[in-house]
Formats: sequence, C-alpha cells, structure tokens
Amino acid sequence: MGIARTILKGVTHYVPSRAYSGYTLFSPMFGKDVWLVDMQGRIVHRWRTEPYKPNFARFLANGNLLYQGVKSGGIMGPGLAYLFGEHYEQGEEDRGVCLIEVDWDNNLVLKYEEPQFNHDFYRMKNGNTMLIKYVDVPDDIKNKVKGGIPGTEQNGVMWADALNEVTPEGKVVWEWLAYEHLDPEIDVICPLEYRGEWTHMNTCSVLPDGNILGSFRQTNTICIIDKATGNIIWRWGRDELGHQHEPTMLDNGNILVFDNGPHRFLSQDLDYYSRVLEVNPATNKIEWEYKDDPPSEFYAFGMGGAQRLPNKNTLICETHGGRIFEVTRDREIIWEYVSPFYGPFLIYGQANLIYRAYRYGHEYEGLKGKNLDPNNFRWLNAVYGPGAK
Repeated sequence: MGIARTILKGVTHYVPSRAYSGYTLFSPMFGKDVWLVDMQGRIVHRWRTEPYKPNFARFLANGNLLYQGVKSGGIMGPGLAYLFGEHYEQGEEDRGVCLIEVDWDNNLVLKYEEPQFNHDFYRMKNGNTMLIKYVDVPDDIKNKVKGGIPGTEQNGVMWADALNEVTPEGKVVWEWLAYEHLDPEIDVICPLEYRGEWTHMNTCSVLPDGNILGSFRQTNTICIIDKATGNIIWRWGRDELGHQHEPTMLDNGNILVFDNGPHRFLSQDLDYYSRVLEVNPATNKIEWEYKDDPPSEFYAFGMGGAQRLPNKNTLICETHGGRIFEVTRDREIIWEYVSPFYGPFLIYGQANLIYRAYRYGHEYEGLKGKNLDPNNFRWLNAVYGPGAK
C-alpha cells in the first residue's frame, strides 16, 4: 500500500503509465511564491506574491491564479490568536487578508480586502466568488452552544463563520450566517477543542445545483447548505471524522473528504492517523477509503486535502512534511512529491508545510498556449528540482 519514506525531496516515486499526467500547483505556507511543477518535479512556472503570503491558490480555467493572501505578521483567525495568547478583534483593518487574482504574468486582475476572510474561496460560474469569513456569535446563542473546553472563549467571545458571495467589483450579494442555522443540540464542539470558535469552517464549494458543500472542523461535520433557504439539508461525520478538511463532490454524487484524524473517537481506536474517505450522501456509507499501512505513517493533524483525478486516481496533500502523492483506486502510490521549500512557520519552526495542492491535466483550458518549459527556471531547478525520476 505504502512506499518507504525517504529524505529525498522533489519527485521520489513515479509510475508514468499509471499516473494522471499534468502539472501540480502548490504554495509553501511560509513563503511568498506559488509554484507549478511537472510530473518530474521540475518547476515550470512561478508566481511571486510579495508582500502577501499565499495560504493556498487555485488555477482558473481562464489562465489566471486566484489565491488568499495574508500580509506578513497578519493573524489568519481566532485559532492562531488563541495559540499565541492574542485577542482577535473583528474588523482589524491591518490584518491584511485579501482575495487576489492575477494573470499568468502576475499582473493584478482583482483584489478584494476582507479582514475577516478565512480558509477558503470558490470561483462560481457567474464570475462571483464564494468565500468564508469570521463573525462573532451573539451572546444569547453562544450560551447555548455545547462542548469545548470550559472557559476558553476569546475574552468571552465565540466566533462562527459566514459565507459571502462577492462580485468582481467587491459587492456582497448574498450572505449566510452559520449561527442562524446551526443547532446547539446537534452541532456540539469537540470536547478537546477550545470554545473560541464554534465552527471553524475550512471549506466552501458551490455544487452544480447551486447549493454549498461545507466543512466545520470544530464539530467534525461536513454539510450541504441549501442556498435558497440557508437550511442545512445534510450533515455527516460527527461520529466518524476527526477535524476534517476539504470535502468535494464527485461526478458520481459521492463526497471525497480528507479526514485528518485528531480527536477521532471510533470504538477503541485511539491511534492518530489520517485517511481519505469517499462517502455516499444518500446512504451515509463509506464507499472507499485510503489510509497507510501502518495507519500512523500517514498523518496530518491539520489542513490537507484530496482531489479525485479524471483517471479515478486521487491526489492527496499531506500538509505536515510537505508531501503530495497520487494513489490508485487500489490504494497504490504511483507518484510522490516532497516539497523542497523550507522556511520559518510560526509554531513549527523550519518547515515545508503545504496547505493544499491541485493537479491540472495537459488538456486543462487554463494551460492552453502557456510556456511550460522547465528550462525557463533552470537555476531554480538546479537547486529545487527533481530528487528522483
């Protein structure tokens, strides 16, 4: 199932006949660059994001790059503020969090500043962008919320999330407030998490029918939100997931989700490990699962994600260790890349963390006509290029 761990960086394992060929996009969490690498791990394009740190990025079909930028020293949210003993205030304009779109040559196309912007965004078919932001929970609701470590609110404040649909001109045309639609009896905070956040929504994606697929880390829940009414029409994961990330709906209607694993309370299962699940929302049954052997060899206690590829393989981003790998339906690893980009990152020290990663095939519309010659980055590839072919 697995392959031996190695100290090599770049591409450490590759089976060309079985992998989905294309280009992989990622951004080191400490740095100010977004990278596109080929199947050999060679750099074929680079976007400089100075003065912002790109939390993560998506490559659009129009050939532009859309990313969340955070200025140096900015606090991403109440979770990090809590870790560092800081107080998180709503509306701090110097936090420097933006949604940024640039073209292939790094020319600015769009910049939307939102100090409360956090975690995820989704470019909609109508050209608008759905994004998540923090909002504080009214006291009358906060006092009903169950779970969490008592007394760990942010100076008495509890945060939840809002969804905003924003036009290219920066106008908010739709808003959803989580605390208006959650149920304090059902949406209970994990007992080992702090009460400064009720939800910690780390994913939003707009489904073909216009509804929204979301992920609430604090309550170990993924959900579907009816955009017309705001009601949560499907919930899953409370007794299965451990602070999951990035659910996505597949072509078959199932949902793929990265199950990080911490605080997962399965029967007598006290081992921490990560896994990727495919769940059928019609039956709530798990139809496919990837985990390592032994399970503890694959573990990212926070962040991470998974992408189902057109050839039915799955690309997995294991944040801690900077590892991106592709597995078959039979759970065989047929491509692996380990980020060679290290730098200082808050509590982790020198690290090569990657929040998320995405593979774009040669046929992808946004890549048409683009110069993808790795010789354009000869000197960078000499330093950071392939570890093994």
